Amino acid sequence: MTWTDHDPLPEALPHSLPIFPLPGVVLLPRGHLPLNIFEPRYLAMADAALSGDRMIGMIQPTDPACRRKAPPVYETGCAGRISSFNETGDGRYLITLTGVCRFSVLRELPQDAAGFRWVVPAWERFAGDLAMADEVEMDRSRLVAGLKAYFRNEGITVNWEMIENSPDERLITCLSMICPFDACEKQALLEAPDLGERAKLLIALIEMAVMDNGAADRMARH
Repeated sequence: MTWTDHDPLPEALPHSLPIFPLPGVVLLPRGHLPLNIFEPRYLAMADAALSGDRMIGMIQPTDPACRRKAPPVYETGCAGRISSFNETGDGRYLITLTGVCRFSVLRELPQDAAGFRWVVPAWERFAGDLAMADEVEMDRSRLVAGLKAYFRNEGITVNWEMIENSPDERLITCLSMICPFDACEKQALLEAPDLGERAKLLIALIEMAVMDNGAADRMARH
């Protein structure tokens, strides 16, 4: 089952939002996040979203190691619309969320009877997410050079032709979501005020990771 994506007007964004706390995972506007849902409470969350506006808020716990059922979460997340949905034979849901708009958490509502969490979101700060990004100024050759060393160190194989041909926003969004940065680094990318600042931070994180790996290699040789 697949739906056509369409971005809402700011006033059409929901006044309450189910959240899916997941460490090390961020969603960005117009990004695509595949999810394999199997816990009963999150299956119920997906059912609730599908029966309403199809919106789910992705947000990170502040402590990735926390094993509490309702861990504290960051104040900023990103809402996504369920843009594709499939149910497996063993009762799992395979969904894709398409990022719509970031939000700030105003307060948390009483937990749903099914066990998933709801928040009251504030959208105003991030209303610009609903508009297509303007052209961004970034040193693309510097980004690609850093990526080659970073992916080599991480053992990640990529399609370089696809990277070279990707528009700036798509490339920055995709890399920010898929690169295996720490949870706090992912959160910093999510909270970057605009695409240009996110691009600068992304390049800095990649170059720092490459330098750290090089320093570790030199220490191992001595």
